Amino acid sequence: MQQHAESPEAMEALGRAAAELAGPGSVIALVGGLGAGKTHWTKGFVAGMGSAAEVTSPTFGLLHEYPGGRLPVFHLDFYRLESAAELLALGWDELLDQGGVILAEWGDKFPELLPPETMWLHFSVEAEGRRSVRQGEA
Repeated sequence: MQQHAESPEAMEALGRAAAELAGPGSVIALVGGLGAGKTHWTKGFVAGMGSAAEVTSPTFGLLHEYPGGRLPVFHLDFYRLESAAELLALGWDELLDQGGVILAEWGDKFPELLPPETMWLHFSVEAEGRRSVRQGEA
């Protein structure tokens, strides 16, 4: 399934819709280049979960937690991690046991650490700046 977004607001709407389907322990891998819409989708997702938290890219902090919604959301960015060991040192296994929702940007860097039931979303920039999100495999 592929969805399109003509604007950042439309990408956020796609994230809000996805939040309705997320349950405890959900892991969603967000794959795509810089500027493809992953953070805007996440803003919508967190809002859709009922959290009023301000969402920013976790590129430098590596992990942001957004409480206050139906479930806590853990937003990670694997981009700057060099190894699976670094991710494990961040407490990856403990996050998986929290019962919240994990959003893993650049999840394709360490697919071996993601559970088999992970939902994979592939983000891309199309002609004229339109963004698309396609659900698929790792």
